[in-house]
Amino acid sequence: MTVMAERTSSQMSVDVFERIAEFAECEDETVRFEFIDGRIGVKKVTNGSHGEIAMWLAFRCKEARPDLTLNTTGQGLKVEAYRKGRARPDGVLAPVGHFAGQGDWAETRGVLMAVEITSYDSDTHHRDRVEKPRAYAEAGIPVYLLIDRGNLSILVHTDPDPEDGYRDIHVVRFGGKVTLPDPVGIELDTEELKQYAD
Repeated sequence: MTVMAERTSSQMSVDVFERIAEFAECEDETVRFEFIDGRIGVKKVTNGSHGEIAMWLAFRCKEARPDLTLNTTGQGLKVEAYRKGRARPDGVLAPVGHFAGQGDWAETRGVLMAVEITSYDSDTHHRDRVEKPRAYAEAGIPVYLLIDRGNLSILVHTDPDPEDGYRDIHVVRFGGKVTLPDPVGIELDTEELKQYAD
């Protein structure tokens, strides 16, 4: 679950945000901080079904593409235009070893896919369906995968444009098959996701 603080009239700098996040995350390991659209987001520990979906996807990705790893540890990314935002996706797909030595906030060059899994909180619509797709598209991430538990569907966003966001969105209901196009190149059978909709 993520709680977003209201935007202030004078936007905080990325450097100040990173110092706050580093300090706060050291003090409380149950939360992670994000900085999207000029707002600080506090990403709390998720429920068991959320974690099961992340692990299901990690196994499917590794099985289909052993050369890639779906990082589900909260790897931070520099997102939005000019890399002014900071996001911690639920999953980041990249070549094996890609994030070695990159620190808390990695560049998105080389990232093939960002993944978000909706939570049952009041901010999930704005965060996962509006802010995150725009931020990931601006950063040039080729594929954004949204696993939407509320709508029992998977949304595959492709063809990122820095000004228009993702130009193509393909929706598949839980239980169907979905193809994550190149550069990911993985097909998923989503039948198993039905049991994690809670």
